[in-house]
Amino acid sequence: MSEVKKIATRMSYGNALVELGQEHDDLMVFEADLGGATKTTIFRDAFPERHIECGIAEANMVGMAAGISTTGIVPFVSSFAMFTAGRSFDQIRNSVGYPHLNVKIGATHGGISVGQDGATHQCNEDFALMRTIPGMVVICPSDDVEAKAAVKAAYEHKGPVYLRFGRVAVPVINDRPDYKFEIGKGITLKDGEDLTIIANGLMVPAALEAAEMLQKDGIKARVINMHTIKPLDEELVIKAAKETGKIVTIEEHSVIGGLGSAVSDVVCEKNLAPVHKIGVKDVFGESALAEELLEKHGLDAKGIYQDIKKFMEA
Repeated sequence: MSEVKKIATRMSYGNALVELGQEHDDLMVFEADLGGATKTTIFRDAFPERHIECGIAEANMVGMAAGISTTGIVPFVSSFAMFTAGRSFDQIRNSVGYPHLNVKIGATHGGISVGQDGATHQCNEDFALMRTIPGMVVICPSDDVEAKAAVKAAYEHKGPVYLRFGRVAVPVINDRPDYKFEIGKGITLKDGEDLTIIANGLMVPAALEAAEMLQKDGIKARVINMHTIKPLDEELVIKAAKETGKIVTIEEHSVIGGLGSAVSDVVCEKNLAPVHKIGVKDVFGESALAEELLEKHGLDAKGIYQDIKKFMEA
């Protein structure tokens, strides 16, 4: 993976907003004093008249975006995942979700890979929070190509969308002619009949790497990139459960309430297969380098491989 081009999906977010802004003059971006980190300053520099700096007032920012969306403007609100999904949950639920307004939430710096900023900035609960809001679409793209496609799809979708982007650079794995992004449709990246690995975000390249390690042990793992957590591709999950008999989910999020829980809801309801969830356990994050935290929580390729081996041998 070291030779593969790497780009942080937060950078993809900023670039995608500019590309969309060139095509659609109804797109506006709201920022909460973190434009340099969320990369929305790229949009500000290109379209200053369509960028609003709200200061450190995330809840107010969401309310402003909700209001302007009723005029036909398509607003993207941007901050760290902790400050959008967390601090602004009330406003997202009541001012955006309840009236089902056309507001898009670009949340960067999700998960423990935020690194040295520590637990207060590492949001491992955002999928769970956003999943509970009726009508909310929840997306976590795996690379630059997918992130740009997801932003475009979010703009075209009528209704609220939550997009999570990462801080660290990740391998570009979807740069191929047959790639197609569709909200609510997972993508099978590798076939296999012994188990299915379902992952999203930066866990997708790690899952592919772990699958290669498993193959050397004679275990053929199917790998699915489940970029959309809600609505979940239930048809693809059911097919995988029936054909491989075992499911492993991997996410840079708490094992409570996220991708693993969404997959479990489907599989358990139909009593199809055992599900093993890999993610952040019931703990807060801490301050360290991103790679150190991913290794500590077993979310690097080696840790995932070892965890799946235990699951297969149980």
